[in-house]
Amino acid sequence: MRKIILIVSLFLTITMQAQDRTQPKPGPAPKINLKKPVSFILPNGLKVLVVEDHKLPRVSYNLSIDNAPYAEGDKKGVADLTSSLIGNGSMKISKDAFNEEVDFLGADISFNSGGAFASGLSKYSKRILELMAEGSLNPNFTQEEFDKEKEKLIEGLKTQEKSVPAVASRVENVLVYGKSHPSGEYLTEETINNVSLADVKANYGSYFVPEKAYLVIIGDVNYKETKKLVEKFFGVWVKAKAPQLTYSNPKNLQYTQINFVDMPNAVQSEIALVNTVDLKLSDPDYFPVIVANQVLGGDFNSYLNMNLREAHGWTYGARSSVGSSKYMSSKFKANSQVRNSVTDSAVVEFLKEIKRIRTEKVSDETLNNVKAGYVGRFVMNVEKPQTIARFALNIETEGLPVDFYENYIKNIQAVTADDVMRVMNKYVLEDNLRIIVTGKGSEVIPGLEKLKIPMFYFDKFGNPTEKPKMKKPTPAGVTVKTVMDNYINAIGGQKAVAAVKTIYATGSGSIPQAPAPLKLTSKRDAKGRTSSVMEMEGMGELSKQVIGDKAGYTASQGQRKELSAEEYADKKATATTFEELLLAKKADVTIDGIEEMNGVEAYVIKNGKTTLYYDVKTGLKVADAKIIERGDQKMTVSTMYNDYKEVKGVKVPFNLIVNQGFELDLKMTEIKINEGVSDADFQ
Repeated sequence: MRKIILIVSLFLTITMQAQDRTQPKPGPAPKINLKKPVSFILPNGLKVLVVEDHKLPRVSYNLSIDNAPYAEGDKKGVADLTSSLIGNGSMKISKDAFNEEVDFLGADISFNSGGAFASGLSKYSKRILELMAEGSLNPNFTQEEFDKEKEKLIEGLKTQEKSVPAVASRVENVLVYGKSHPSGEYLTEETINNVSLADVKANYGSYFVPEKAYLVIIGDVNYKETKKLVEKFFGVWVKAKAPQLTYSNPKNLQYTQINFVDMPNAVQSEIALVNTVDLKLSDPDYFPVIVANQVLGGDFNSYLNMNLREAHGWTYGARSSVGSSKYMSSKFKANSQVRNSVTDSAVVEFLKEIKRIRTEKVSDETLNNVKAGYVGRFVMNVEKPQTIARFALNIETEGLPVDFYENYIKNIQAVTADDVMRVMNKYVLEDNLRIIVTGKGSEVIPGLEKLKIPMFYFDKFGNPTEKPKMKKPTPAGVTVKTVMDNYINAIGGQKAVAAVKTIYATGSGSIPQAPAPLKLTSKRDAKGRTSSVMEMEGMGELSKQVIGDKAGYTASQGQRKELSAEEYADKKATATTFEELLLAKKADVTIDGIEEMNGVEAYVIKNGKTTLYYDVKTGLKVADAKIIERGDQKMTVSTMYNDYKEVKGVKVPFNLIVNQGFELDLKMTEIKINEGVSDADFQ
């Protein structure tokens, strides 16, 4: 399975590099002429905005309920469950019949606790709108579906507990907003279990109401006919007003400090520098803030990315953002993921670039390039129905002038270098930053302490805690050989392991933004040969790696690349059924104490650029981490090994969680021993 991880690493690297590629500079921006919606209001309060666009025979419907955020308290999860249950058919149409008709129409219909969306061919516009209204206004909340969705929500929550990005995000919101704030509370198994079907129905009844609801219709429709249909399908929506709750705005820190969260399984540190801001789309500072953020961390060529990624090669991306909200405080955030060994240095460079944009005027060339790039992306998106719908909705809900988006480009281009410096000093608080670092304490804390920035420690739920314990020394008598022997015994014993001549494994998993799940197939034998193939549904084979008897190669997107002698030797060194059989014999493999990893105490085994972790009690391998080099850049790919099951007398992991900046949760569907592998697989 080791080779599966390497091939996934290669694919993800290619994908990320493609996403980060610098875009060509756009030419002069055209004048934006947005079609103005024609609107009407139903007696129940629903406001409808219609934009006729007959370029394509398509239509989209966007229903949005502009409720203020609200805290759910000890029943956090009720809104999630409400979102999951809306759209499971209706009181008149079964779930299966509903979904089958949507598929037959070639439509896209989705629902959540704050609205719904539908799109499809305009010749089916009446039925699509009717189905969206039916699913929205007459949801069929059943105990059976509720129990299923509740179980799925809890299961998903469990998979996040060892996810460094998920924990980092949770703690960040807790520390910035507080646990009782809508933006700071978080899901737990207990709060989910507190939710009943009656609570879901009550949540729907209280908040899925028309008083602040907007229906934006864009596409190949006729206004008069559409108005009649909306009145027919949504006129029955009972008039009601959602509860109006208010929350105090969180306060920023009195002084800059580091808030550290120990995650022993982390091979990269999640770094976020945060302070709260009060900014609305209607504020005069909105456009200067947009441009200033692009300079600091919004663009590929931003200060942060060019420093941490391009100059130092510490990360695949460093970025920043400034949120806006009409209801409550949002936040400024600069963040990245970096290797443990450079965490302290990365914090220094973050602070350096923040100070730079607050004290040095941005150059005319940089400012003009940033504005041109932003305008180019704006123009590319402005013709999309989703964009037009969002613009129309923003004008209504944010109190914007009707020509706000027609003047958008002009306002962006009007931002000056003085504006950039002014708003960065106003909204980015250099002396009041909360620097949240989530990482492996034993490797990261010593370097952070040298920065002489006050440091406080928190657990995975944002509760104050003591400074984490550092690495334990290796007990007397424990060696690399004893750890490897314990592993072999733990998975079945020397005789059973020696009888394994080939291993065939296949499984699937998904990655963010991928259009379909990945399917991975790995084959290896005791002769030191391996083959790994990655496929995606609808796209066929994405990549392949083969280590043969005397040579190896990788293939990606139809192009084959032979491995160099050095690359082949590196991969061949651990190519076998179980690499532990080889590690015990290598003179340069060392043991480096005991650390907590994947929830257990584990022996740390160093093998060149790879670190392996073996459970002190069970002997099983729980994780490994490998440094991958791509030119001048380095990153660490970690793998967690879970769910060991016995196959022909030998235990093998059926769940692998790969972390390379984001996680691939790979579940093996089939593992065969001494079958399914032939010499032809390694050609």
